[in-house]
Amino acid sequence: MKYRLLVLDIDGTVTNSQKEVTEKTRKAILGLEERGIRVAIASGRHPQGVLPIARILDFHQFGNFILAFNGARIMDVRQNTCVYERRLPPFLPARLWKDAKNYGLGISTYTENALIAGTRPDPYMELESRISHIPIEYHEDFCRFVDFPVNGCLFTGSPEDIEAIEPVLSCRYFHETQIFRSEPCFLEVVSKNVDKAYSLKHLLEKLGIAREEMVCCGDSFNDISMIRYAGLGVAMANAQEKVKDIANYITEQDNDHDGIAEVIERFF
Repeated sequence: MKYRLLVLDIDGTVTNSQKEVTEKTRKAILGLEERGIRVAIASGRHPQGVLPIARILDFHQFGNFILAFNGARIMDVRQNTCVYERRLPPFLPARLWKDAKNYGLGISTYTENALIAGTRPDPYMELESRISHIPIEYHEDFCRFVDFPVNGCLFTGSPEDIEAIEPVLSCRYFHETQIFRSEPCFLEVVSKNVDKAYSLKHLLEKLGIAREEMVCCGDSFNDISMIRYAGLGVAMANAQEKVKDIANYITEQDNDHDGIAEVIERFF
């Protein structure tokens, strides 16, 4: 099979443990782009946290795309425009805030330039703030403040608490949302029928590329849908075991040793 699109998660996949793209991986990706092969980034991050990686990989030059908020927003980097977007039902942030208070979890959502905390900022929110390159704004009146449409909300807590609450909230909001862990301490809430695979369907249609011609690489729970959907689904050597279980290929090298360069050398 001749593959025409490479889709990359960021954390634990295209970046190493220091959240950096190594020079070897960068050169391998740029080599693909120069050959006319499309590259996309699909991440749970806010767009402001994805764009620096896209710039390092020259997406603006090659006209490539990013899928932020786990696919709730697709952006054309060259044009700096949104080409697809899904938002939460407007009544949901207030309900989710009440759940967070009841279960002792953190909750936040996003504006274009900030992480809006509805509970006192915790270390996990601070991590998300650093990853996404946006400041935290704490609003005790979260229910009244969030009177605008949002792409998603984020529950934060210990991995044990997040794992325990995931099935509870997934059942409660089954008809309105998709709920999944992007990291052990992050529980993402987005609109129904939003995940990386669902949004990639829209991108494939726009690019005129078949699903079978797409390679998707990831390491965490929110990558499972796109890895299953891809013509070739790749789990990193450092991936969660559930991700490895459904992958077509598991890299020999992890994200600290240029696993993505390995994929490019082997399959492109």
